[in-house]
Order: sequence, then structure tokens, then C-alpha cells
Amino acid sequence: MRISYISKELRNGLRRNFTMTLALVISVAVSLTLFGSALLMKSQVERMKGYWYDKVQVSIYLCGENSVSLTCTGKVTDQQRADIKTTLESLEPTVQSLYYESSDQAYARFKVQFKGSPIVSSVSAAALPESYRVKLDDPAHFDVVSTALSATPGIESIVDQRKLLQKFFQILRGLQAFALAVAAAMLFVTVLLVMNTVRISAFARRRETGIMRSVGASNMSIRLPFIVEAVFAATVGATLASGTLLAVKKYVIDQRLAANISYIPFITWQEVWTLIPLLYAAGIGITVIASSLVLRRYLRG
Repeated sequence: MRISYISKELRNGLRRNFTMTLALVISVAVSLTLFGSALLMKSQVERMKGYWYDKVQVSIYLCGENSVSLTCTGKVTDQQRADIKTTLESLEPTVQSLYYESSDQAYARFKVQFKGSPIVSSVSAAALPESYRVKLDDPAHFDVVSTALSATPGIESIVDQRKLLQKFFQILRGLQAFALAVAAAMLFVTVLLVMNTVRISAFARRRETGIMRSVGASNMSIRLPFIVEAVFAATVGATLASGTLLAVKKYVIDQRLAANISYIPFITWQEVWTLIPLLYAAGIGITVIASSLVLRRYLRG
């Protein structure tokens, strides 16, 4: 089939069904943008998870004067503090590093973190316990430290910061699942829109296709112009979606977020560029399949 014929049919089809084609382009662009955003969100969660899990610590809070824990009989003594440190140092290489923070140091850090908040005036250094901050070789080895210190006097509580991070990442994964569900719904709407657009286009040119069938034109020759129209709309929509994601990466992530938030590792350009071909493949793929199904039924009529 000649390229000139397909180009002519494409122009005619777009002119006759301009509003439907425009709606299809917008639908493809929105659905693929949501789909791509969900995948990038997944990459962002995995990147943050690997970054923060590598820096996760175990906080060992020591007994203070106001401790209400049943394991505390008063403020931790110098001997108890030394015994705790000795036990932790004996757990190498599980314990990679050990840092002691006094109540005064904890209070100084608290004032920096909550600077400008009225809560600072209601908290004193005595209200903040002494602690040991432990960096593990593997965050999964928390039980090693917990078991070794379970019967050690002077400890009020042992906190695995990984559990706090897990709750945070569970929320992010929930948002990711919601984004994927919305994207899937939009892709389904796009499939229906493709089928309606092709059906209307085929009905408008039923006389032409009838003549082609009567002169012995193959099914592919009849279907191809309609499929090309759908693929054209999908390509434009995928281009808009790709441009949107690239703009978000440059103007939102790089220039706004990454420039002001240094403690979060954001997705890289490589991850974004790797996603672009997938958007085109998804957009073109669903339009080809949907239009082919409609045309197969139409040609039987």
C-alpha cells in the first residue's frame, strides 16, 4: 500500500474526527502521565529505602530520673553506662559505630530541630534521656543488639528506627498503589475511547471500505488507515506525557526539591529516560490492540 494513500487517509480521518482524536490524545497523555508517575514513584521509594536503610540506627535510651519504665530503678549509674558500652563494643562487627549522646546534647539538638516552636520552652534537658546511637552493619541485625541488652540494667528502651521507616514507606507504597490504580482506570478509559473513535471513523467511511472490499482489497489494506490514525493519536499523547515527566524532573525535582532538600536521594535522569520508551510502547500497544479488535468485528459485518 502506498505511503501517499495512507497519509491522505490519515489527514481525512483526523479532519473528520478532530474532536474525538483530540479527546483520545488528551486521554492517552493523562493516562500515560499517571502511569509514568506511578513507576517513577516506585523508583523513588526504592531509592529512598536503600539510602535510609543504609543509615538506619538503633537508639538505646538510658534510664533517667523521671523514667517510668519497669526496667529502671533510678537514673543510670556510671557503672551501668560503662557496662552497656562494653556490651555494644563486644558485638563488632555487627555494631559498626557507636555514639553516646548526653541529655544536654539531646536538648541542644532538640532546640535546633524545633526552633521557633513553643514546645521548646516547656522541655528541659532533664526530660530528654541519655542514649547510645548504634550503626549496624545490616539493619536486619537489630535482634542481635536487642537480645544482648535485654537483661542489662540502666536501659529504658531500645528503638529500632527501621520500624519507623517501614511505616513511612508503607504509606508511600500505598500512594504508589493508588496512583497505579488510577493509571489503570485511565488506560481502560483510553481503550474504550480508542474503540469508539475507530468505530465512528469506520462508520463514516463505510462506503469507501465497502468499495475496497468489493474490488478485492485485503483486510489489512482496509484496517491499516484506521490503525494509523489511532497510533498517530497515541504517539502524540505519549509525547505529551513524556514531555510532562521530563519537565517535572527538571523544574520540580531538580530545581525545586533537590536544590532545597539534600537529605533525600531523588530519581536520576537515567531512570526517567529509561521510562520514556515504555510510555510509547504502552500507548501505541493499547491503541493497536483496541483498534484491531474493533475493526475485526466491523469487517465481519
